[in-house]
Amino acid sequence: MPVYNLLSVLEGKLLNEGGEFRDDVSGNVTVALPVGRENLLFSSPDSIVICGDQPDMMKRAFDIGVQCVIVCQAEADPELLKQAGDTCVIATPFDAYQAVRLIFHAQPVARICHSKKLVTFHLDDYIDDVQNTVLEHRFQAYPVLDEENHAVGTLSRFHLLRPRRKKVILVDHNEQAQAVPGLDQATILEIIDHHRLADIETKNPIYVRNEPVGSTCTIIAGMYQERGLMPTEKMAGLLAAAIVSDTVMFKSPTCTQRDRDVANRMARIANESLEDLGRAIYSATSGEGKTVEAMLKTDYKEFHIAGHNLAVSQITCMDSDRLLARQDEFLDAMRKNLKKSQLDTVVLMVTDVLKEGTQIFFVGDEESIRHAFDIKHKVNTAFLPKIMSRKKQVIPTLSAMWG
Repeated sequence: MPVYNLLSVLEGKLLNEGGEFRDDVSGNVTVALPVGRENLLFSSPDSIVICGDQPDMMKRAFDIGVQCVIVCQAEADPELLKQAGDTCVIATPFDAYQAVRLIFHAQPVARICHSKKLVTFHLDDYIDDVQNTVLEHRFQAYPVLDEENHAVGTLSRFHLLRPRRKKVILVDHNEQAQAVPGLDQATILEIIDHHRLADIETKNPIYVRNEPVGSTCTIIAGMYQERGLMPTEKMAGLLAAAIVSDTVMFKSPTCTQRDRDVANRMARIANESLEDLGRAIYSATSGEGKTVEAMLKTDYKEFHIAGHNLAVSQITCMDSDRLLARQDEFLDAMRKNLKKSQLDTVVLMVTDVLKEGTQIFFVGDEESIRHAFDIKHKVNTAFLPKIMSRKKQVIPTLSAMWG
């Protein structure tokens, strides 16, 4: 073991110059007993001898040339130390019993650690899978690695006896397909939403708040008021912007008078204009520098309706002509997503606030979309006047058609 480690754990100091030239010591740890029995005495140079105020034992150790002598709670005669030669002599304030226990703490981790055939886990592994692996081995703890295989922590058997699952509140959705990956491994505390009730299941009764308004943020702003809390200026601005976005500047059929009232109140707290917020939101959604893939994923949701796997993306803007010029790019990106995500149909809604309608693009089960929205020609796109809401106009229409 390194001499530096030994000095650290024993809170010791070197007593001789010869010890300063040693980087490490090794050997059998031996306690020098005050007896005359030769068979109980140390006799190998590969020894680490622990003694107290025992000059005879120190002299014997120096004559044999042991690697290290540890003097516990005692002084060493300077004349005797001159005979130490290359032996490393260390004084420690601990007694022999404590010294023996501490010496083994000075071993480098490399001496005792495993470096091959390690059993490790990753941050995104599921607890159920981890439990099965742990049952096959007898280790007390296991390294946990990140995506670059760097250790970020350890997992012990105790963690599996009482696992701390992530606690989540679902906001603005209640469908498994729209939730974060690994939701089945988390504990759902609440659901706050304004969509149809879908397929989320919970293990225990939970608080569910689902109201027929145009934006979930209308509900959240109401929750502030119910608890006598005032949102900060920035939070009020975010809530107002969300309501404007969700209700398509109050033109969506899902919009209610409550949405308008709450948005106006949040805008007053934030010192913002709802019209300015709307223009900023919709110009950012369809910005010139964005790829069609990025725009397609901005407001993208997947649905499972009567055996049909469907994705509906919506881009809301105030100048749809610039986006319609990229029609072929959008259709190509939608076909790639159809194949990659193994969907039956992908729909894109380009909703124009000023035109109060939606240009719809669709790939996959095209005949069903044409039938649902009464599109006469064999095309992949059509303008649907007064269609502004995915939640209230598109999904219910398809659900009714597919039963």
